[in-house]
Amino acid sequence: MSAEPIMEPVMQVDPIDLLSTIEEASPMPIRPEYVEGTVIVPPQPNYNHSNGAYKLSVQFTLAGFELAGMGMGFRAAHKDGSTMAAVIPDFYVLHREPTDLDNSYLKAHKGWYPIDMIALVGEVTSTNHAIDTGAKLATYAAAGIPAYVLINRHAKTAHCYTDPVLPGEDPTEAYYSSDTKVTLGDPLPLPAPYPALDTAPFA
Repeated sequence: MSAEPIMEPVMQVDPIDLLSTIEEASPMPIRPEYVEGTVIVPPQPNYNHSNGAYKLSVQFTLAGFELAGMGMGFRAAHKDGSTMAAVIPDFYVLHREPTDLDNSYLKAHKGWYPIDMIALVGEVTSTNHAIDTGAKLATYAAAGIPAYVLINRHAKTAHCYTDPVLPGEDPTEAYYSSDTKVTLGDPLPLPAPYPALDTAPFA
């Protein structure tokens, strides 16, 4: 006996709504993310993670990049407008201050800014280091973010990925064609006009 195919449209839940539901249901404050079809609840950062990420962000500010920051969430969309990812980078440098249009986007998408505001994005690995070295790397490349700084505490290396490539329609296949890599503790060269980053806080 074979079943007849279901021809009725299936209601799809926007991942943003799912993240909001999880956040509201949690007995403790959390801010889940959504990457490659998976909801991620990042582990609580330890001192080395938080202190180091803050010090990297401050380096940008001291070098004159006043739009460097931490803590905001960003949404990437597929070509059809559906949610591809919702991420909260450890630090970033923005292209621009939020415009009225960006603030309308933030309201429409329940607390997530458009990811095209980001000029440079940075992550510091936690216990789930494979997320930052794999899924998030592909997400940032698919979104066309020009530079991705990764502090890989697991491998004890720092990377600056540049030249994002999306070879087809699948965002999970995106990558960066250039990788500048140093050992943690050494200065990490970044593309102009950014300063080289002191990675000593993670050595």
